[in-house]
Amino acid sequence: MSPRPAHQDLVRALLDRHGRTYAAEAGIRLRDTPQPLYQLLVLADLLGARIRASVAVAAARALFDAGLGTPRRMADAPWRQRVEALGAGGYRRYDESTATRLGDGARLLLDRHGGDLRRMRAAADGDLGALRGALQELPGVGPAGSGIFVREVQGVWPEFAPYLDAKALQGAGRLGLPEDPDRLRRLVPAAETAALASALVRAALDRSVVEEVRERAGQFA
Repeated sequence: MSPRPAHQDLVRALLDRHGRTYAAEAGIRLRDTPQPLYQLLVLADLLGARIRASVAVAAARALFDAGLGTPRRMADAPWRQRVEALGAGGYRRYDESTATRLGDGARLLLDRHGGDLRRMRAAADGDLGALRGALQELPGVGPAGSGIFVREVQGVWPEFAPYLDAKALQGAGRLGLPEDPDRLRRLVPAAETAALASALVRAALDRSVVEEVRERAGQFA
């Protein structure tokens, strides 16, 4: 029987193959400025629905390609334009309700926070519950969507790191890694926590990722 890969080898293999955030996959160059933060919010909203992650990412790209990458442009766009952009990304099951929700959410974000999620961050003052609660006041952003946003934003809002939600911890368990956020966090540099979280989610969603990573990790041993 081959030896069980060490935790460091598993993490190295996981990040080598799947260490890319969903924001990066959607073409978002995430930094602490209003536009990419809003784009991440849109992506988190789409990923929070019961639809494949690949479809949510493609739909986010289509929305941004259509010029709907800021809350003002999303709010001002005709409903039909939002529907068509979602459809172009393959997000057809919920396209009409999602188009409505994105418009309403953008308007509320503009009204309450001037379209700038950094104001929400400042108001939360490092309190994870307060941030998630504020996010969930936006139409359609439930517990899943707010968790996804925090999971991805922790690289630029480090006061909320390490954030590894239940889905990420499920992926860790499938790989044989510690199912404890602090122990997992110590396996990577701080700057890679968000990438690790996204990679662990992929392991939770796709058993072939687990098999691939275990095989690759065994080559490092």
